[in-house]
Amino acid sequence: MGKNLYIAEKPSVAREFANALKINGRSKDGYIESDDSIVTWCVGHLVTMSYPDAYDEKLKKWSLETIPFIPSEYRYEVISDVQKQFNIVSGLLNRDDVETIYVCTDSGREGEYIYRLVERMAGVEGKVRKRVWIDSQTEEEILRGIREAKDLSEYDNLCSAAYLRAKEDYLMGINFSRVLTLKYGYPVKNFLNLDKCVVSVGRVMTCVLGMVVNRERQIRSFVKTPFYRVMLKGSSQEAKIDLEWRSVEGSTYYNTPYLYKENGFKEKKDAQALIEQLSGKDAIIQSVEKKKENKNAPLLYNLAELQNECSKVFKISPEETLKIAQELYEKKLTTYPRTDARVLSTAVSKEIYKNIKGLTNYAPTAAFATEIINKEAYKNLAKTRYVNDKQITDHYAIIPTGQGLNNLNNLNPTVRGVYDLIVRRFLSIFYPPAVFRKLSVRADIENEAFFAGFKFQESPGYQVVAANTGRKKEDNQTKDNKEDKEESSNNEENETVLDEDMMKVLSALKKGDILHNEGFDIKEGVTSPPKRYNSGSLILAMENAGSLIEDEELRSQIKGSGIGTSATRSGILEKLDKNKYLSTNKKTQIVTPTLLGEMIYDVVDSSIKPLLDPKLTASWEKGLTGVADGSISEEEYLQKMDDFVIRRTNMVKNLHNESALRQKFMYSSAFYKK
Repeated sequence: MGKNLYIAEKPSVAREFANALKINGRSKDGYIESDDSIVTWCVGHLVTMSYPDAYDEKLKKWSLETIPFIPSEYRYEVISDVQKQFNIVSGLLNRDDVETIYVCTDSGREGEYIYRLVERMAGVEGKVRKRVWIDSQTEEEILRGIREAKDLSEYDNLCSAAYLRAKEDYLMGINFSRVLTLKYGYPVKNFLNLDKCVVSVGRVMTCVLGMVVNRERQIRSFVKTPFYRVMLKGSSQEAKIDLEWRSVEGSTYYNTPYLYKENGFKEKKDAQALIEQLSGKDAIIQSVEKKKENKNAPLLYNLAELQNECSKVFKISPEETLKIAQELYEKKLTTYPRTDARVLSTAVSKEIYKNIKGLTNYAPTAAFATEIINKEAYKNLAKTRYVNDKQITDHYAIIPTGQGLNNLNNLNPTVRGVYDLIVRRFLSIFYPPAVFRKLSVRADIENEAFFAGFKFQESPGYQVVAANTGRKKEDNQTKDNKEDKEESSNNEENETVLDEDMMKVLSALKKGDILHNEGFDIKEGVTSPPKRYNSGSLILAMENAGSLIEDEELRSQIKGSGIGTSATRSGILEKLDKNKYLSTNKKTQIVTPTLLGEMIYDVVDSSIKPLLDPKLTASWEKGLTGVADGSISEEEYLQKMDDFVIRRTNMVKNLHNESALRQKFMYSSAFYKK
């Protein structure tokens, strides 16, 4: 009987498979072998696409005459630094005594690509090939993945999408970077007095650069506008309340040009005129509305949400968050990190007791986990919004496994902090919603209406679990709230938080009651420009195809393809920083363009503008998803991609717009002079 060969993506993962399979064989150079099994590993990518000069030596020199370059058949080569490990893996794959190959690389598009390239270069034939697809590295999950491994051919569409993604990046990188460098590299180099300048562009990278530059230019062109709100100081027998004036139908100012939106005036004199009109007149309550509002625990973390949270709480970059999430995964503490899903599968929900039970040994939240178990709060999880098979593609949300806790003491404080975030978000879904009592009051003086809103937290619900998530986050939220109040919302009333006693007093108010007029205040505000992206909010904007959707609930309802994938987004930001197109403040994680970045933006905007369109970039990503699920053929996608690259490259070759670009460079440079 032949041997089983297990091939992992890296040595540490291979060791976990060997331990789970109880392989106590001999450790050799690059693999572990027992009587019936072999475990080996890649070290990330072992094989890569060949540069153009591998096709023709003439292509080594960059020239407009040799582009567009579209290979009829793509070539690949072993990466020289890992040639030794490739030779080991290739030899094992082709050994006569190996009967079945278990592919154990990361369960996703990139992991699939890593193995398929190795198999292609090794020329593997006549073997049984099975795909192990797992969500964590716990022993039971590894054994389940091996037990339920499917034939590798069932992942051929995913393999096709992986190859196409690489070909797309290759074609755009080679052709667009060459044509733009040859056309505009010297103007950029000379303007900035650089030694050299390569105009580096990419399908995702250039689009993200465009998002940041566009935001910066919106901020620059923004003109702050003052506005003036009128506040009534009202009193009843037992309470004093502040109410805000709003223009409603019947108001003297309804739909007039004097207003800045519905609750403020453009000029202070008009606010003063309103006060003079109503001075000394009491208000009569027109309505008192009471309601209860339940606020459910947020959905679980996917990678983008975790990266956004960590940029606020710990002020760390998305790439660092990904590394931490990967470390937690490899330590068996959490599930697979590169996921877009924020929910669990039905199958996982049925076994979730094990995760919670394990967390009773995690001291900071042990009491919460114990309470969940004692109350059996996990039993109806499958019927909640936190379980939805239709919202899961490759992997479910990031959750704690309840295992590996012995590894925690060896982790640095930030890694432990990220783990704590994941644990608290997970446990909070088993708690009831936070309950608020809300009170809305309208009082009129003549035809003018004044409004006030109040709320009281009746029950904290899940918030008792999520409360202790880091001081930095609290500071950040306070700052954000302050910024938000600079421009008061006119569509929602600002709610005053009350204690229970004051809520009871105000709840006694009723229609027809008189509020005595104790005077007015004018509150001056000013409109705020758009906020700069921080590294976390930029990741969220990429996930939502260029739109930064602040509201978490709304984000969870929007389904669509984003820019890049959960596995690649943080790396894109790192590359933009490395190229010196963007600058990220290490303390605040605020992202801004550099002058070079703005100039590259102008180059692309004047030559291959579609590269800056988030919706187009997202449509390409959606197309790759279509190839992966079989709804779009590989040939159809490749044809469209080739046509786009050929057409756009030739268009740039025929452009003569260097003078116009220099004017744009000069305009942008004025904002960077010290």
